[in-house]
Amino acid sequence: MTDFSKKLELLGFDGFFQYKNIPESLEQLEIARVTAVHKDSYTINNGDINVLAELAGKIIYSAASPVDYPTVGDWVLVNFFDDKTFAIIHEVLPRKSLLKRKTPGKKIDFQLIAANIDVAFIVQSLNENFNIRRLERYLVMVNESNIRPIVLLSKSDLLCEEEIDNRINEIHKLMPNIVVQPFSNKIEFGSKNVEKFLNPRHTYCLLGSSGVGKTTLLNNLIREALFDTKTVREKDNKGRHATTYRQLIQLECGAMLIDTPGMRELGNFSVESGLDETFAEITQLAKTCRFRNCSHIHEKDCAVLNAVKDAQLSEKRYKNYIKMKKESIFNEMSYLEKKQKDRQFGKFCKTVMKNKANRK
Repeated sequence: MTDFSKKLELLGFDGFFQYKNIPESLEQLEIARVTAVHKDSYTINNGDINVLAELAGKIIYSAASPVDYPTVGDWVLVNFFDDKTFAIIHEVLPRKSLLKRKTPGKKIDFQLIAANIDVAFIVQSLNENFNIRRLERYLVMVNESNIRPIVLLSKSDLLCEEEIDNRINEIHKLMPNIVVQPFSNKIEFGSKNVEKFLNPRHTYCLLGSSGVGKTTLLNNLIREALFDTKTVREKDNKGRHATTYRQLIQLECGAMLIDTPGMRELGNFSVESGLDETFAEITQLAKTCRFRNCSHIHEKDCAVLNAVKDAQLSEKRYKNYIKMKKESIFNEMSYLEKKQKDRQFGKFCKTVMKNKANRK
């Protein structure tokens, strides 16, 4: 096996990938990182150049769900063609982390956001966008993926220092160990408050609703107005999409940053560990419930319900926990039922094709 390029290491190709998960097929293929996902194609980088790439038929044929397709941040094995102006993706390397959510709307499936993320910046603005319940949803998604979350509070120029401190204390009251950093895109050097978290060869992503200032922050970090931004609507202070697809940008400091479109829906499923970590105090209380399989909704001697009753646990936080837990269970059951129906349909099609072949 050949030595790994230092240029790939600069893109975040660390020991996790170098020493554990590289298949023997590397001898015929090269390593690259997915930097953007388009409708039917990808942009990849091999440490030297960005190249347009498409999927090999094997990936398309064998994919059982969206999780099996590449996403931004993935490391892939490719063949380059035409003097490295085009490539075919043959394999996705095992991921260190995968950020995903439920597909928006009624369809029950995964939608990939980004892969191999080290730190997720969850951005909320210090205006009407500030919402603890929405923050909890983002944290469940991030914690489920084993990614370190950092909360960024944008538009700090709108509030006085005391009001900002009150918002930070509001978050720390529920999540005492999380890092919270206010910043402003309008104040000169405002992005310096964010830059201190960026380390070379690490990958970060920006998460948050439309209009909170993610793309403006990205422009400030790259010191160039490279990406389009849009102002919030004055009548309701809601944002409009500026970012339309996910892309990985390498910053001057050597860090990689992925900007993502604003998310109006943030459905979760299969997030048991994310719920446990985000609502750690509820997880601890649950251990002292009378019944091991307590649903924390109506059971007698439920430690969680007693904590809500005694005002030791926020009722709003409790209700959000129960809502997400029910939602996750429902979505997971629906997803498993769909997979079962797909398998049965697949078997039926094989039987029909086999019978046709026998009749010939």
